Amino acid sequence: MSSQKKREEETQIIAHMIELYCRINKHQKEGLCRECGELLAYAEERIAKCPFIETKTFCSNCKIHCYRSEMREQIRQVMRFSGPRMLFTHPIMAVRHVILSKREKRKNKNAG
Repeated sequence: MSSQKKREEETQIIAHMIELYCRINKHQKEGLCRECGELLAYAEERIAKCPFIETKTFCSNCKIHCYRSEMREQIRQVMRFSGPRMLFTHPIMAVRHVILSKREKRKNKNAG
């Protein structure tokens, strides 16, 4: 898979997760609240500049964390909330994400 395709898929997943989180927790019926919009813009910037996109699956599996600590905590909160709910809103995307993440963690554990 090309690095551009991986960037697009990772951006799409994080956008869906943030939108789901915002819609349910912030009661936004359309669009994102300011805070979630800033988080999405930050995540997209980090994904666009990722030097390891060729070798990693998702940010959660990366050895280097390029997110600022407060943004990393916000994205963790979004993922914890949205991850399980993605099974109902985007089941194929959610299952694929889990499979690829588990596979990558297993590969890293065996290599390290």
